[in-house]
Amino acid sequence: MLAYTYIEKGKFALVDKPKPKLQAPTDAIVRVTMSSICSSDLHIKHGSVPRAVPGITVGHEMVGVVEEIGKKVTKVKPGDRVTVNVETFCGECFYCRHGYVNNCTNPDGGWALGCRIDGGQTEYVRVPLANQGLNIIPEGVSDLQALLVGDVLATGFWAARISEITEEDTVLIIGAGPTGICTLLCVMLRHPRRIIVCEKSEERRRFVSEHYSNVMVVTPEDCKEFVAQNSDHGGADRVIEVAGAEHTFRLAWECARANAIVTVVALYDRPQVLPLPEMYGKNLTFKTGGVDGCDCEEILGLIEQGKIDTTPLITHSFPLRDIEEAYRIFENKLQGVIKVAIL
Repeated sequence: MLAYTYIEKGKFALVDKPKPKLQAPTDAIVRVTMSSICSSDLHIKHGSVPRAVPGITVGHEMVGVVEEIGKKVTKVKPGDRVTVNVETFCGECFYCRHGYVNNCTNPDGGWALGCRIDGGQTEYVRVPLANQGLNIIPEGVSDLQALLVGDVLATGFWAARISEITEEDTVLIIGAGPTGICTLLCVMLRHPRRIIVCEKSEERRRFVSEHYSNVMVVTPEDCKEFVAQNSDHGGADRVIEVAGAEHTFRLAWECARANAIVTVVALYDRPQVLPLPEMYGKNLTFKTGGVDGCDCEEILGLIEQGKIDTTPLITHSFPLRDIEEAYRIFENKLQGVIKVAIL
C-alpha cells in the first residue's frame, strides 16, 4: 500500500509498505477513507519533533472504516465509520484517569500515530488502544464533517475548555490557521462578550470576516493597541496563542490584562523566552502543552447537532498519489489553502 513516510529531516516520500496487521488484542485496523495534513507534520519534516521516528508513516488526522479488531476491542466493530484520535491512550494510568491523555504512560499512549508509530497518510492504519482511540461517526455526519475531529478540532475544543472562558470575557486568538479557526469555533460555543482574532495573512483575515461576522480581526502590528481599545480592563481576559510564529508568544502575554489566562497551544520551532522581570506584577496564569484529546465523542455530537461546522476550512483535496503536491501547497500557503483533504 502507498504510505507517505518520514525518511529523514527535511524529507518525506511516498513509498510502498505492507498492509498493517494486528499486533495486540487492543488494536484495530482501519481503512483510511480520508486524511489531512497538519502543521505538526511539517514540524516533523523540519526536525522540530525529536520523538518522531524516521521510517514511520506520517499523518495523525484521519477518518475511516474499521476493518479488523483485536479480541479486547469492544467499543467498535468491523464496518463502523470512525474518527481516529490524534492521541491513543490506555484510559487506566494516573494521567488518563485525570483526563491528561496526552501524557498517557502506556508505550503506545499520547501522540504516537504519525510520530512514533505508523500514521494515517496511507491506505490502512493500525490503531493501538482502539477502545479509546476511535470514535464512531454518527449517521448523517459525513467523512468531511468529521475529518478534523481527531486533531485540530479537538485541540481547539481543549484550548477553549482549559481557558476558563466566561460570557463577560474578551478573548484574543492569535493565529487564524486551521487550529486557530477551530479554536475560534469552540470559543464561540462559550459566548464570550468579544472575540478578537489576530492574523498576519490578509487572505485568512478575510476568511474570518466572511464566515464569522461577529468576530473582530486585526493584524499583529496593530494588535496590542486594538485589544486595549476593545476590552474592558486594558487587555484581553483570555489569550489563546495558536500561531507559533517568531513574536507571537510575546504578543500573547503583552495583550493580556493583569491576572489573565494565557493558553499556549502553538508548537514552536525554537525556544521561547519568558521575560519574568518585564511581566512582573501582571500575575498571569499560563497554560501550555499538547491537546488532551478526550473530547472527540462530545465534539461529534456537536457536529451532529449543527453547532460546529469545519467544512469551510477544507479548501483543497487531492488523491493520495498526489500528496507531494498537497504538501507543497499547504506548506507554502498557496492558493488560499487552509486545510487539505487526502482521499
